[in-house]
Amino acid sequence: MKLRIHVTLKPGVLDPQGKAIEHALAGLGFSGINDARVGKLIELDVVDSTDDAAIDSMCRQLLANTVIENYRIERLEPAK
Repeated sequence: MKLRIHVTLKPGVLDPQGKAIEHALAGLGFSGINDARVGKLIELDVVDSTDDAAIDSMCRQLLANTVIENYRIERLEPAK
């Protein structure tokens, strides 16, 4: 089973990388950028029998810092 784990900063947490992107885009002449936030995308290929509790535990223990980050698990449909 293929998974995508989307990790993003919680609202209100300072995002220096996002600010750098925002300023760089403005410097390149792109207007209308109100905010930029940077996150992580982690793709995992796990055995089909991996249960939701184990996947959640992976996220909480290693993949996301739950003090400042949120995560969302996306299960990908197998290719036909």
